[in-house]
Amino acid sequence: MALRIRHIATRFALLLASAAVAPLLVYGFVSLLSLQRGTRDSVITGNENVATRAAEEIGRYVTTNAQMLKALAANLQETGLQTWQQERSLKNYILRFREFRELTLLDETGAVIASSSVGAPALQMPTHPSLVIDGVAMSPIRLDEDRLPTAVFGIHLARDSGWLTGEISLEEMWRMVDRIRIGGHGFALVVAPDGTLVAHGDPDQKALVALSSNMAGHPLVQAVRAANGAGPVSSEYTEGGVRKLGVATGVPPLGWTVIVEQPTAEAYANATQLQRQLFVAISVALLVMLSVGLVFGRSFISPIRALQRATQAVASGQLEARVDIRTGDEFSVLGDAFNTMANRLVQLQKEIKLHERQATIGRIASGLVHDLTHPIANLGNNLRLLTRDDIDAESRRSSRTTIERELETLKRFMDDLRHVVKPQPVERFLLDVNSSLSEVVEAMRDEGVRVGVSVETCYAPAPLVIEGDRFALTRVYRNLMINAIQATQPGGRVVVSTARAGDQVEIGIADTGSGIAPERLHDVFEDFVTTKRHGLGLGLAISKRIVEQLDGTIGVTSEMGRGTAFTIRFPARHDRTTHAAAS
Repeated sequence: MALRIRHIATRFALLLASAAVAPLLVYGFVSLLSLQRGTRDSVITGNENVATRAAEEIGRYVTTNAQMLKALAANLQETGLQTWQQERSLKNYILRFREFRELTLLDETGAVIASSSVGAPALQMPTHPSLVIDGVAMSPIRLDEDRLPTAVFGIHLARDSGWLTGEISLEEMWRMVDRIRIGGHGFALVVAPDGTLVAHGDPDQKALVALSSNMAGHPLVQAVRAANGAGPVSSEYTEGGVRKLGVATGVPPLGWTVIVEQPTAEAYANATQLQRQLFVAISVALLVMLSVGLVFGRSFISPIRALQRATQAVASGQLEARVDIRTGDEFSVLGDAFNTMANRLVQLQKEIKLHERQATIGRIASGLVHDLTHPIANLGNNLRLLTRDDIDAESRRSSRTTIERELETLKRFMDDLRHVVKPQPVERFLLDVNSSLSEVVEAMRDEGVRVGVSVETCYAPAPLVIEGDRFALTRVYRNLMINAIQATQPGGRVVVSTARAGDQVEIGIADTGSGIAPERLHDVFEDFVTTKRHGLGLGLAISKRIVEQLDGTIGVTSEMGRGTAFTIRFPARHDRTTHAAAS
């Protein structure tokens, strides 16, 4: 019960916590989802803006260089300069624009017409350009001797039927990419149309550019190609064991792809911190509410516990138990009602004890009167006969026999009363059940004949030896047989039997009497319980005590209108020496 009450207090605390914190939990869960979604959208939008601006600057940078070469070609075609003048113009252009490393003018056959190079020109006509920007062909990007990116631009001179080629350093494009930083670990990278890595802002990944790593399988490169210039795309992916958030957009004039990627742990750091703070706040609120609920629940349950303890005390017989509940509410009323009930129980107990005492005394008196009236009357009548002088010797002997028998009856009655108050110790001797039982049966046959009941026997053929007290067992046998004869109508019979059942000896005394009602059958061995109209009801109780003192058992079966059977069982003794001693 105490555990159950603790459960009630716990459930009460959980109920309070649920009622108070459940809305907060729902709100917190929705807020977390909104925060995650909003943070992701915000980070993606910011990174998209960075990627878009980077793509615009890179595109503008490359196209500007292409347009500068185109403008130089126009100047060379329209001014009609001599070769030495063209060469001078190329060298001046190199000095003016640092991105150009070499400019060479070629004819249709690829022969050098003029060049800014001091030595032999290294540039040739572009034969396999990677892309064309406003009429200017651009070769794939390569690394020079200083491991810096360069590309060869070429434009066809229609009027002079030749080519103007220029080697342009794209080092500034690398610087642009290096300057793009998102947080502490977010970088940008540029991928060519064929998937070749052109630039990478992460210093630890620049070696991939030197190795011309192919990024065609990158999910964002594939997404940009699938979008076909529809706008920036974003995705989360795992690369090198690190979960990343990437945003990519195309560079329209070049067909390149600019990717800005950042570890998700860093991208969502603020949101994660807010989530943790919100989780901690919710947890603290839940613990506070649980604590408050437990404290309040215990204070709420404490009157119930007090009532429970007092109820258990009363149930165990401590009728003086009372409760002191001063909550000023219904529990106080309930406590007062309990105290009133306990006071009333004390009064009722006193009244019941008084009534039971009176009933017991009356019952004992009635039983004494019933059991003693007949023997005392016989004693009185026979004593009066002995005082008369006119009776013969035979009548005197009969009267003395009757007086002795009735005195023995009174002695047995007194012994039964004494045995109820203080059970007499029994002595154990080896005895044969058949012989000890037959003595009692023969003594009771006359009583059976007197009331018209036949007493029959069915003894086991072999000796049945037990350890017992002959005089105590004689009392048991006599009590059971007297009850059987008294319960049997004239013309009925009482059967006494013995048998061996495994390691036990069974003694049965059965009658064909009226039987015992089922509701009274389990009480027949209690003190002062009898199925007869008169008597103290001590015979069966004393018999049960004697049998149990001798390590035996006694049981009863009965059927209304057909009779009752008592069965006694004792442990059997087996060896021949025992049988000889019993004999």
